[in-house]
Amino acid sequence: MNMLTQETLLRQCLSLLPTENLSCPLFNYHNKKLTTEALIKIFVTAQLDKWSSYNEFSIKMRANKDLMDYIDVDSISSSQLSRRINELDTTILQKLFLKLVGELIYHTKSMTGLPAKIGRLRIVDSTHIKLPAILSEWAHVTKGWTVVKMHTRLIVASPDVNYPDNIVPSNGKVQDHEGGDVLIEVSDATYVMDRGYMDFFRMNEWIKSNIKFVIRIKKDKVVEKVLEEYEVPKGLAVQRDAKVVLGERGKMEPIRIVEYVDEEGNFYKVATNRWDLSSESIAEIYRNRWLIELFFKWIKQSLRLVKVWSTKPQGIWNQMFIAMIAHLLTLIIRLKTDSSKTMLSVLRHIRTYLNQPWEAFISSLEYKTPKTSKGRQKVPERTKKPVEYGNLALIVEEKKKRVKRKIK
Repeated sequence: MNMLTQETLLRQCLSLLPTENLSCPLFNYHNKKLTTEALIKIFVTAQLDKWSSYNEFSIKMRANKDLMDYIDVDSISSSQLSRRINELDTTILQKLFLKLVGELIYHTKSMTGLPAKIGRLRIVDSTHIKLPAILSEWAHVTKGWTVVKMHTRLIVASPDVNYPDNIVPSNGKVQDHEGGDVLIEVSDATYVMDRGYMDFFRMNEWIKSNIKFVIRIKKDKVVEKVLEEYEVPKGLAVQRDAKVVLGERGKMEPIRIVEYVDEEGNFYKVATNRWDLSSESIAEIYRNRWLIELFFKWIKQSLRLVKVWSTKPQGIWNQMFIAMIAHLLTLIIRLKTDSSKTMLSVLRHIRTYLNQPWEAFISSLEYKTPKTSKGRQKVPERTKKPVEYGNLALIVEEKKKRVKRKIK
């Protein structure tokens, strides 16, 4: 990776992209005016800076001379950008994404996951992105439901550091467990999944392959043969801890069932092959599945993945990977600067200081609001002052009962 040596924050961010191979002249033989490297850097900038349309692309780029100089481009049309992002081979962005994942693996290698011997987690789930039905018939699922999916594997490296290390784009008809077949592989981490991934055959194969997992199962519709009931500590949320065989035929490998309720009284029943942890730790593992829901909310609200730049499959798959690359860049900067701020705060600083010097960004990131409070003080009683409404508004101090008038 290039060290942070460029002048502006924008150049710093883009210099972190491992795009050295994309600048080869032979690779850009038919795209001399706008190289693949320049195209990717434009769209990563757009994702970081929350550009919402190709019209905004044109305005922002004309105003951003630093970006145009950096990518060595004089002018670009919206139609050119739209055409090129739809034609760009998604495997190029996938390889770029995986290289950044490798960088994050290096930065987080000392992180041991969650405490109490839980270790690292790999949370697997999918999220959908709605598309306009008229322009995206290929993504039609049912009436009123035209979507694509992004199947995601989220690494929990520590209580406050998590990141996606693999995604699989698909149309909306692909089921969750089918995406899981690509994302679930042998690892030291524990996989965490919701009910959409519950499948007896797959669960049995995970046990045989020694793939550790915690998965939520349906409350009533699963037949189980109880082999042993374990004592549950009193005063905890856990209601049951047992060794069972699932399924009517009883051919599955033995599995552990933990039942618990959360703070709001919701009931959860999870299955796992981790016998080395307490029942409360198993419940804690599944509680952390919520991290991937927060991640999906983050990329949709903060990175605006819900605002698609294309209605063609290739363009949407490319936007998914660009959004993930923007997310990884934000996290890498957070880790490189050793900032204690949240991802949202770091991203807001990036957007604010994008075209300013790196030193200004660092100074703002490290800024701490001076404490002016003298502690908890007794608040003196204040006399109520009359409110000044001005002369224009219609004001009623107390609501009066409506008087009905008869028509004469």
